[in-house]
Amino acid sequence: MRWNPRIEEMPVDELRKLQYKLMKTLVYRLYSFSPFYHDRMKDAGVHPDDIRSLADVKKLPFMYKKDLRDNYPNKMFTASTDELVRYHVSSGTTGKPTVVGYTQKDLDVWTESLARSLTSCGIGRGDVMQVSYGYGLFTGGLGLHYGAEKVGATVVPASVGSTEKQITLIQDLNVTAIACTPSYLNHISDVAEKMGVSIKNDTSLRVAVLGAEPWTAGMRDRIQERLGIRAHNIFGTSEISGPMFTDCAEQKGIHIWGDIAYTEVIDSETGENLPDGESGELVVTVLQKEAMPMIRYRVGDITSLDTSVCPCGCTHPRISRLTGRVDDMLIIRGINVFPSQVEHCLMQIPEISGQNYMIIVTRDGSLDSMRVQVELRKEFFSDKIDDLLEIRKKVAYELKNALNVSVDVELTAPDSLPRFEGKAKRVIDRRVL
Repeated sequence: MRWNPRIEEMPVDELRKLQYKLMKTLVYRLYSFSPFYHDRMKDAGVHPDDIRSLADVKKLPFMYKKDLRDNYPNKMFTASTDELVRYHVSSGTTGKPTVVGYTQKDLDVWTESLARSLTSCGIGRGDVMQVSYGYGLFTGGLGLHYGAEKVGATVVPASVGSTEKQITLIQDLNVTAIACTPSYLNHISDVAEKMGVSIKNDTSLRVAVLGAEPWTAGMRDRIQERLGIRAHNIFGTSEISGPMFTDCAEQKGIHIWGDIAYTEVIDSETGENLPDGESGELVVTVLQKEAMPMIRYRVGDITSLDTSVCPCGCTHPRISRLTGRVDDMLIIRGINVFPSQVEHCLMQIPEISGQNYMIIVTRDGSLDSMRVQVELRKEFFSDKIDDLLEIRKKVAYELKNALNVSVDVELTAPDSLPRFEGKAKRVIDRRVL
Protein backbone atom coordinates (compact mmCIF):
# COMPACT_ATOMS: atom_id res chain seq x y z
CA MET A 1 0.00 0.00 0.00
CA ARG A 2 1.24 3.50 -0.86
CA TRP A 3 0.31 6.94 0.43
CA ASN A 4 2.56 8.84 -1.99
CA PRO A 5 3.73 6.38 -4.67
CA ARG A 6 5.47 9.06 -6.78
CA ILE A 7 7.89 9.78 -3.92
CA GLU A 8 8.03 6.35 -2.30
CA GLU A 9 8.94 4.60 -5.56
CA MET A 10 11.08 7.38 -7.01
CA PRO A 11 14.08 5.99 -8.95
CA VAL A 12 17.16 5.89 -6.72
CA ASP A 13 19.16 8.31 -8.91
CA GLU A 14 16.34 10.86 -8.80
CA LEU A 15 15.99 10.44 -5.05
CA ARG A 16 19.69 11.10 -4.49
CA LYS A 17 19.53 14.21 -6.69
CA LEU A 18 16.60 15.45 -4.61
CA GLN A 19 18.48 14.72 -1.38
CA TYR A 20 21.51 16.65 -2.61
CA LYS A 21 19.38 19.63 -3.60
CA LEU A 22 17.69 19.67 -0.18
CA MET A 23 21.02 19.18 1.61
CA LYS A 24 22.72 22.00 -0.29
CA THR A 25 19.83 24.39 0.44
CA LEU A 26 19.86 23.42 4.13
CA VAL A 27 23.61 23.93 4.54
CA TYR A 28 23.55 27.34 2.87
CA ARG A 29 20.59 28.45 4.98
CA LEU A 30 22.16 27.43 8.26
CA TYR A 31 25.59 28.80 7.41
CA SER A 32 23.94 32.15 6.61
CA PHE A 33 21.31 32.41 9.35
CA SER A 34 22.28 30.15 12.28
CA PRO A 35 25.10 31.46 14.52
CA PHE A 36 25.54 27.96 15.99
CA TYR A 37 25.97 26.17 12.66
CA HIS A 38 27.98 29.02 11.14
CA ASP A 39 30.54 28.80 13.96
CA ARG A 40 30.50 24.99 13.95
CA MET A 41 31.21 24.86 10.20
CA LYS A 42 33.95 27.51 10.42
CA ASP A 43 35.60 25.58 13.25
CA ALA A 44 35.51 22.46 11.05
CA GLY A 45 36.98 24.38 8.11
CA VAL A 46 34.05 23.70 5.82
CA HIS A 47 32.01 26.12 3.66
CA PRO A 48 28.73 25.38 1.87
CA ASP A 49 30.61 25.59 -1.45
CA ASP A 50 32.59 22.52 -0.36
CA ILE A 51 29.44 20.38 -0.51
CA ARG A 52 29.48 19.36 -4.17
CA SER A 53 27.86 15.92 -3.81
CA LEU A 54 26.08 13.79 -1.22
CA ALA A 55 29.42 12.12 -0.47
CA ASP A 56 30.69 15.50 0.78
CA VAL A 57 28.22 15.36 3.66
CA LYS A 58 30.95 13.67 5.69
CA LYS A 59 32.88 16.96 5.62
CA LEU A 60 30.20 18.54 7.82
CA PRO A 61 30.67 18.40 11.61
CA PHE A 62 28.59 16.15 13.85
CA MET A 63 25.94 17.43 16.20
CA TYR A 64 25.45 15.94 19.67
CA LYS A 65 22.79 15.77 22.36
CA LYS A 66 25.07 17.96 24.48
CA ASP A 67 24.71 20.75 21.89
CA LEU A 68 20.96 20.81 22.49
CA ARG A 69 21.38 20.98 26.26
CA ASP A 70 24.10 23.64 26.04
CA ASN A 71 21.76 25.79 23.91
CA TYR A 72 18.66 25.27 26.07
CA PRO A 73 15.92 26.20 25.58
CA ASN A 74 15.77 27.78 22.11
CA LYS A 75 19.21 28.98 20.99
CA MET A 76 19.23 26.31 18.26
CA PHE A 77 16.03 27.58 16.70
CA THR A 78 16.07 29.17 13.25
CA ALA A 79 12.43 30.25 13.34
CA SER A 80 10.98 33.20 15.26
CA THR A 81 8.43 32.81 18.02
CA ASP A 82 5.78 34.15 15.64
CA GLU A 83 6.48 31.24 13.27
CA LEU A 84 6.31 28.52 15.95
CA VAL A 85 3.07 26.64 16.48
CA ARG A 86 4.16 24.01 19.03
CA TYR A 87 6.83 22.91 21.50
CA HIS A 88 7.66 19.38 22.59
CA VAL A 89 10.09 18.53 25.39
CA SER A 90 12.06 15.30 25.58
CA SER A 91 11.79 12.92 28.51
CA GLY A 92 13.99 10.29 30.06
CA THR A 93 17.28 12.22 30.02
CA THR A 94 19.44 13.53 32.83
CA GLY A 95 20.09 17.22 33.30
CA LYS A 96 18.29 19.75 31.13
CA PRO A 97 15.59 18.42 28.79
CA THR A 98 15.60 18.96 25.04
CA VAL A 99 13.12 21.52 23.78
CA VAL A 100 11.97 21.12 20.16
CA GLY A 101 10.04 23.79 18.29
CA TYR A 102 7.79 23.27 15.26
CA THR A 103 6.49 25.49 12.50
CA GLN A 104 3.32 24.49 10.68
CA LYS A 105 5.42 23.09 7.83
CA ASP A 106 7.39 20.97 10.33
CA LEU A 107 4.13 19.46 11.60
CA ASP A 108 2.93 18.91 8.04
CA VAL A 109 6.15 17.04 7.10
CA TRP A 110 5.94 14.96 10.29
CA THR A 111 2.34 14.03 9.52
CA GLU A 112 3.20 13.24 5.88
CA SER A 113 5.99 10.92 7.03
CA LEU A 114 3.62 9.04 9.32
CA ALA A 115 0.90 8.90 6.66
CA ARG A 116 3.34 7.06 4.38
CA SER A 117 4.49 4.83 7.22
CA LEU A 118 1.06 3.88 8.55
CA THR A 119 -0.19 3.21 5.03
CA SER A 120 2.76 0.85 4.47
CA CYS A 121 1.64 -1.02 7.62
CA GLY A 122 -1.82 -1.46 6.12
CA ILE A 123 -3.57 1.19 8.23
CA GLY A 124 -6.04 3.53 6.55
CA ARG A 125 -9.66 4.51 6.11
CA GLY A 126 -11.98 2.15 7.98
CA ASP A 127 -9.44 1.39 10.71
CA VAL A 128 -9.88 2.40 14.34
CA MET A 129 -6.49 3.17 15.88
CA GLN A 130 -5.96 3.36 19.63
CA VAL A 131 -2.98 5.59 20.45
CA SER A 132 -1.62 4.37 23.78
CA TYR A 133 1.51 6.48 23.84
CA GLY A 134 1.66 9.43 26.21
CA TYR A 135 0.10 12.69 25.08
CA GLY A 136 1.50 16.11 25.97
CA LEU A 137 5.18 17.01 26.03
CA PHE A 138 6.13 13.54 24.74
CA THR A 139 6.05 13.41 20.93
CA GLY A 140 4.63 9.90 20.57
CA GLY A 141 0.93 10.39 21.19
CA LEU A 142 0.24 13.52 19.17
CA GLY A 143 2.48 12.49 16.28
CA LEU A 144 0.69 9.20 15.69
CA HIS A 145 -2.67 10.83 16.38
CA TYR A 146 -2.35 13.25 13.47
CA GLY A 147 -0.72 10.67 11.21
CA ALA A 148 -3.60 8.25 11.75
CA GLU A 149 -6.20 10.94 11.10
CA LYS A 150 -4.35 11.93 7.92
CA VAL A 151 -4.79 8.44 6.43
CA GLY A 152 -8.49 8.40 7.34
CA ALA A 153 -8.39 6.18 10.43
CA THR A 154 -10.59 6.89 13.44
CA VAL A 155 -8.42 7.67 16.48
CA VAL A 156 -8.97 6.63 20.09
CA PRO A 157 -6.61 8.95 22.08
CA ALA A 158 -6.25 6.58 25.02
CA SER A 159 -2.77 7.68 26.17
CA VAL A 160 -1.20 5.37 28.79
CA GLY A 161 -2.62 3.87 31.96
CA SER A 162 -6.10 2.65 32.94
CA THR A 163 -5.26 -0.63 31.26
CA GLU A 164 -8.55 -2.40 31.96
CA LYS A 165 -10.41 0.55 30.44
CA GLN A 166 -8.12 0.39 27.39
CA ILE A 167 -9.03 -3.27 26.90
CA THR A 168 -12.74 -2.42 27.19
CA LEU A 169 -12.29 0.30 24.55
CA ILE A 170 -10.49 -2.12 22.25
CA GLN A 171 -13.50 -4.43 22.46
CA ASP A 172 -16.36 -1.94 22.45
CA LEU A 173 -14.99 0.38 19.72
CA ASN A 174 -13.78 -2.46 17.48
CA VAL A 175 -10.21 -1.16 17.56
CA THR A 176 -8.18 -2.62 14.68
CA ALA A 177 -4.78 -0.98 15.33
CA ILE A 178 -2.86 0.09 18.40
CA ALA A 179 0.26 2.23 18.89
CA CYS A 180 2.24 1.87 22.11
CA THR A 181 5.49 0.49 23.52
CA PRO A 182 6.01 -3.27 23.08
CA SER A 183 6.29 -3.70 26.84
CA TYR A 184 2.93 -1.97 27.36
CA LEU A 185 1.25 -4.16 24.73
CA ASN A 186 2.55 -7.21 26.59
CA HIS A 187 1.12 -5.72 29.78
CA ILE A 188 -2.23 -5.11 28.07
CA SER A 189 -2.35 -8.73 26.94
CA ASP A 190 -1.47 -9.96 30.46
CA VAL A 191 -4.25 -7.86 32.01
CA ALA A 192 -6.68 -8.97 29.30
CA GLU A 193 -6.04 -12.61 30.17
CA LYS A 194 -6.81 -11.89 33.84
CA MET A 195 -10.06 -10.25 32.70
CA GLY A 196 -10.93 -13.35 30.70
CA VAL A 197 -10.41 -11.53 27.39
CA SER A 198 -8.44 -13.00 24.50
CA ILE A 199 -6.96 -10.28 22.31
CA LYS A 200 -6.66 -12.84 19.52
CA ASN A 201 -10.21 -14.20 19.70
CA ASP A 202 -12.32 -11.53 21.40
CA THR A 203 -11.19 -8.34 19.64
CA SER A 204 -10.80 -6.93 16.12
CA LEU A 205 -7.17 -5.92 16.71
CA ARG A 206 -5.01 -6.86 13.71
CA VAL A 207 -1.96 -4.55 13.72
CA ALA A 208 0.31 -2.83 16.27
CA VAL A 209 2.82 -0.02 15.77
CA LEU A 210 5.40 -0.45 18.52
CA GLY A 211 8.47 1.55 19.51
CA ALA A 212 10.08 4.02 21.96
CA GLU A 213 12.26 1.22 23.37
CA PRO A 214 14.51 -1.49 21.90
CA TRP A 215 12.75 -4.80 21.23
CA THR A 216 13.93 -7.90 19.49
CA ALA A 217 12.64 -9.86 16.52
CA GLY A 218 11.96 -12.68 18.98
CA MET A 219 9.61 -10.46 20.97
CA ARG A 220 7.88 -9.42 17.74
CA ASP A 221 7.34 -13.06 16.78
CA ARG A 222 5.96 -13.87 20.21
CA ILE A 223 3.60 -10.87 20.18
CA GLN A 224 2.35 -11.78 16.71
CA GLU A 225 1.76 -15.40 17.66
CA ARG A 226 0.20 -14.63 21.03
CA LEU A 227 -2.13 -11.86 19.87
CA GLY A 228 -2.73 -12.91 16.28
CA ILE A 229 -1.66 -9.53 14.88
CA ARG A 230 1.07 -7.94 12.76
CA ALA A 231 3.58 -6.01 14.90
CA HIS A 232 5.42 -3.16 13.16
CA ASN A 233 8.50 -1.30 14.34
CA ILE A 234 8.42 2.51 14.53
CA PHE A 235 11.44 4.78 14.89
CA GLY A 236 11.94 8.44 15.68
CA THR A 237 13.31 10.80 18.29
CA SER A 238 12.00 14.10 19.57
CA GLU A 239 15.07 15.86 18.17
CA ILE A 240 14.21 14.94 14.59
CA SER A 241 10.45 15.59 15.18
CA GLY A 242 9.17 12.44 16.86
CA PRO A 243 8.17 8.95 15.70
CA MET A 244 8.26 9.14 11.90
CA PHE A 245 9.36 5.90 10.23
CA THR A 246 8.14 2.27 10.30
CA ASP A 247 8.82 -1.00 8.60
CA CYS A 248 6.36 -2.06 5.88
CA ALA A 249 4.33 -5.23 5.34
CA GLU A 250 7.56 -7.03 4.36
CA GLN A 251 9.04 -6.35 7.85
CA LYS A 252 12.55 -6.18 6.38
CA GLY A 253 13.75 -2.92 7.92
CA ILE A 254 12.46 0.54 8.79
CA HIS A 255 11.94 2.80 5.78
CA ILE A 256 13.60 6.21 6.21
CA TRP A 257 11.97 8.60 3.74
CA GLY A 258 14.94 10.00 1.88
CA ASP A 259 13.30 13.31 1.01
CA ILE A 260 12.73 13.93 4.73
CA ALA A 261 15.93 12.62 6.30
CA TYR A 262 19.41 11.65 5.12
CA THR A 263 20.83 8.75 7.12
CA GLU A 264 24.34 7.50 7.76
CA VAL A 265 25.73 4.72 9.93
CA ILE A 266 29.16 5.42 11.39
CA ASP A 267 31.83 3.83 13.53
CA SER A 268 31.22 5.43 16.94
CA GLU A 269 34.94 5.73 17.69
CA THR A 270 36.35 6.91 14.35
CA GLY A 271 33.29 8.74 12.98
CA GLU A 272 33.85 7.07 9.59
CA ASN A 273 30.91 5.94 7.48
CA LEU A 274 30.22 2.20 7.44
CA PRO A 275 29.08 0.17 4.42
CA ASP A 276 25.61 -1.35 4.09
CA GLY A 277 24.93 -4.15 6.54
CA GLU A 278 27.61 -3.17 9.05
CA SER A 279 26.37 -2.25 12.51
CA GLY A 280 27.20 1.18 13.91
CA GLU A 281 25.80 4.45 15.25
CA LEU A 282 22.93 6.12 13.44
CA VAL A 283 23.45 9.69 12.18
CA VAL A 284 20.50 11.69 10.83
CA THR A 285 20.25 14.95 8.89
CA VAL A 286 16.69 16.30 8.76
CA LEU A 287 16.38 17.84 5.32
CA GLN A 288 13.19 19.89 5.60
CA LYS A 289 13.08 21.08 9.22
CA GLU A 290 12.38 24.81 9.64
CA ALA A 291 12.28 25.53 13.38
CA MET A 292 15.19 23.40 14.60
CA PRO A 293 17.23 21.90 11.74
CA MET A 294 19.57 19.01 12.49
CA ILE A 295 22.73 18.31 10.48
CA ARG A 296 24.54 15.01 11.12
CA TYR A 297 22.91 14.46 14.49
CA ARG A 298 24.39 11.48 16.32
CA VAL A 299 21.24 9.78 17.49
CA GLY A 300 23.10 7.17 19.54
CA ASP A 301 21.03 4.21 18.33
CA ILE A 302 22.88 1.20 16.97
CA THR A 303 21.68 -0.16 13.63
CA SER A 304 22.81 -0.91 10.08
CA LEU A 305 21.87 0.62 6.73
CA ASP A 306 20.37 -1.06 3.68
CA THR A 307 20.16 1.07 0.52
CA SER A 308 18.81 -1.69 -1.73
CA VAL A 309 15.25 -1.50 -3.04
CA CYS A 310 12.81 -3.12 -0.60
CA PRO A 311 10.84 -6.15 -1.82
CA CYS A 312 7.74 -3.95 -1.43
CA GLY A 313 9.10 -1.71 -4.22
CA CYS A 314 10.04 1.25 -2.03
CA THR A 315 13.35 2.79 -3.13
CA HIS A 316 14.16 4.67 0.08
CA PRO A 317 16.90 3.46 2.48
CA ARG A 318 16.09 1.18 5.37
CA ILE A 319 17.66 0.73 8.78
CA SER A 320 17.67 -2.58 10.63
CA ARG A 321 15.99 -3.17 13.98
CA LEU A 322 17.76 -1.12 16.67
CA THR A 323 19.92 -3.33 18.86
CA GLY A 324 20.61 -0.80 21.60
CA ARG A 325 22.16 2.56 22.21
CA VAL A 326 25.74 3.65 22.47
CA ASP A 327 24.98 5.21 25.85
CA ASP A 328 22.91 2.19 27.04
CA MET A 329 25.87 -0.11 26.66
CA LEU A 330 27.03 -1.79 29.84
CA ILE A 331 30.68 -2.75 30.24
CA ILE A 332 30.88 -5.82 32.47
CA ARG A 333 34.43 -6.95 33.18
CA GLY A 334 35.58 -5.47 29.90
CA ILE A 335 32.73 -7.01 27.88
CA ASN A 336 30.20 -4.81 26.07
CA VAL A 337 26.65 -5.85 26.92
CA PHE A 338 23.40 -4.42 25.55
CA PRO A 339 20.03 -5.11 27.21
CA SER A 340 18.65 -6.17 23.83
CA GLN A 341 21.23 -8.99 23.75
CA VAL A 342 19.88 -10.24 27.06
CA GLU A 343 16.31 -10.08 25.79
CA HIS A 344 17.17 -11.88 22.57
CA CYS A 345 18.72 -14.72 24.55
CA LEU A 346 15.86 -14.98 27.06
CA MET A 347 13.27 -15.11 24.29
CA GLN A 348 14.78 -18.42 23.14
CA ILE A 349 14.22 -20.17 26.50
CA PRO A 350 10.73 -21.72 26.74
CA GLU A 351 10.67 -22.05 30.53
CA ILE A 352 10.72 -18.29 31.16
CA SER A 353 8.82 -15.19 30.07
CA GLY A 354 11.50 -13.48 28.00
CA GLN A 355 9.76 -10.12 27.67
CA ASN A 356 9.76 -9.48 31.44
CA TYR A 357 13.18 -9.20 33.02
CA MET A 358 15.43 -6.87 35.01
CA ILE A 359 19.20 -6.38 34.86
CA ILE A 360 20.93 -5.33 38.06
CA VAL A 361 24.61 -4.34 37.92
CA THR A 362 26.74 -3.93 41.06
CA ARG A 363 30.43 -3.64 41.89
CA ASP A 364 32.24 -5.48 44.66
CA GLY A 365 35.64 -3.84 45.03
CA SER A 366 36.89 -3.59 41.44
CA LEU A 367 34.82 -6.47 40.08
CA ASP A 368 31.51 -5.91 38.29
CA SER A 369 28.70 -8.39 38.66
CA MET A 370 25.45 -8.66 36.76
CA ARG A 371 22.26 -10.24 37.99
CA VAL A 372 19.34 -10.96 35.68
CA GLN A 373 15.90 -11.42 37.21
CA VAL A 374 13.54 -13.48 35.04
CA GLU A 375 9.96 -14.67 35.44
CA LEU A 376 9.10 -18.35 35.23
CA ARG A 377 6.19 -19.28 32.98
CA LYS A 378 3.20 -20.54 34.92
CA GLU A 379 3.46 -24.05 33.51
CA PHE A 380 7.06 -24.34 34.76
CA PHE A 381 6.47 -22.79 38.19
CA SER A 382 7.16 -25.55 40.73
CA ASP A 383 7.90 -26.13 44.39
CA LYS A 384 10.52 -28.73 43.46
CA ILE A 385 13.90 -27.20 44.20
CA ASP A 386 15.74 -29.49 41.78
CA ASP A 387 13.54 -28.40 38.87
CA LEU A 388 14.07 -24.71 39.64
CA LEU A 389 17.83 -25.15 40.02
CA GLU A 390 17.96 -26.89 36.63
CA ILE A 391 16.10 -24.02 34.92
CA ARG A 392 18.29 -21.44 36.66
CA LYS A 393 21.41 -23.30 35.51
CA LYS A 394 20.08 -23.43 31.94
CA VAL A 395 19.33 -19.69 31.82
CA ALA A 396 22.77 -18.82 33.25
CA TYR A 397 24.45 -21.09 30.68
CA GLU A 398 22.57 -19.54 27.73
CA LEU A 399 23.29 -15.99 28.91
CA LYS A 400 27.00 -16.71 29.33
CA ASN A 401 27.16 -18.17 25.83
CA ALA A 402 25.37 -15.14 24.39
CA LEU A 403 27.16 -12.40 26.35
CA ASN A 404 30.61 -13.94 26.97
CA VAL A 405 30.34 -12.99 30.62
CA SER A 406 29.06 -14.91 33.65
CA VAL A 407 25.65 -13.80 34.90
CA ASP A 408 23.88 -14.50 38.18
CA VAL A 409 20.28 -15.56 37.47
CA GLU A 410 17.40 -15.00 39.84
CA LEU A 411 14.14 -16.84 39.09
CA THR A 412 10.96 -15.06 40.13
CA ALA A 413 7.31 -16.09 40.24
CA PRO A 414 5.03 -15.43 37.24
CA ASP A 415 3.76 -11.81 37.02
CA SER A 416 6.12 -10.67 39.80
CA LEU A 417 8.41 -8.24 37.95
CA PRO A 418 7.39 -4.63 37.20
CA ARG A 419 5.26 -3.80 34.17
CA PHE A 420 5.69 -0.49 32.39
CA GLU A 421 3.12 1.72 30.69
CA GLY A 422 5.78 3.95 29.16
CA LYS A 423 9.35 3.07 28.27
CA ALA A 424 10.48 -0.09 30.01
CA LYS A 425 13.28 0.45 32.56
CA ARG A 426 15.19 -2.80 32.35
CA VAL A 427 18.55 -1.80 33.88
CA ILE A 428 19.41 -0.83 37.46
CA ASP A 429 23.10 0.12 37.62
CA ARG A 430 24.18 0.39 41.26
CA ARG A 431 27.87 0.83 40.54
CA VAL A 432 29.72 3.93 41.60
CA LEU A 433 31.77 4.42 38.44
